[in-house]
Amino acid sequence: MHLNLIFVAALFSSAYSTVIDWKLHEWKPPGAYDLRGPCPGLNTLANHGFLPRDGKNITIDVVLKAALEGYNFDPSVLILAAKVGLLTTDAPDSFTLDDIKLHGTIEHDASLSRSDYLLGDNVHFNETIFTTLAESNPGVDYFNATSAGQVQKKRLADDTLANPGIVNTVKEFGIRSGESSFYLSVMGDPVTGVAPKKFVNIFFREERLPIKEGWTKPTTLITPQTLVSIVDIIVEASDWVDGGKCPFVRLSPDSNATSCP
Repeated sequence: MHLNLIFVAALFSSAYSTVIDWKLHEWKPPGAYDLRGPCPGLNTLANHGFLPRDGKNITIDVVLKAALEGYNFDPSVLILAAKVGLLTTDAPDSFTLDDIKLHGTIEHDASLSRSDYLLGDNVHFNETIFTTLAESNPGVDYFNATSAGQVQKKRLADDTLANPGIVNTVKEFGIRSGESSFYLSVMGDPVTGVAPKKFVNIFFREERLPIKEGWTKPTTLITPQTLVSIVDIIVEASDWVDGGKCPFVRLSPDSNATSCP
């Protein structure tokens, strides 16, 4: 597997190291029959044509290539998430963006921009929920890892009150922290974890890369190593307490959640 990852990374990096022709990747909102899901990052890649614009037939290689070309993500960052995406469908080697709304795989409670599965619409952007992030870190024009952790803490506290059936194990906490490091890295500086608010807000609200507002794709390759330094700060600021519950995992669309023996 390690050699395979090296090969994939080298292949993709050599193929997509040139400057992107953004005319070929102009933002287009999804059409009536296009599929989107709960992940603003993947939705944005589809809206810009890095992923299939119809949101269908997404394979592991397609995800890794799109994330490298659009966000400068090293393939090793998302390969596990891409594999988990296959658990959301009965299709043998691909999924749709709508498939990943399946609760208990990638989708999770206490999202930054979506409602919980048990509370209603866990797919579409929710401005009320997003307000927690949008109004954070007052007095400055940027978000950072500390503010991201504080947002996670508040979202979890609010969600715990609103949703008696909230799922909040170490798995969900890990996903939430990773996602926070993603938006800081993609919309800002992958080294410092500082991202302009205007870029982040557009990214979530419009699922659009804010190119005309001045955003450029990070020149630093986003790797597990760059992310972990940001995640460490997020984790500390989130003040999360492990309740000792077993991770909530579903292995197929029709399966129940697995739990500890």
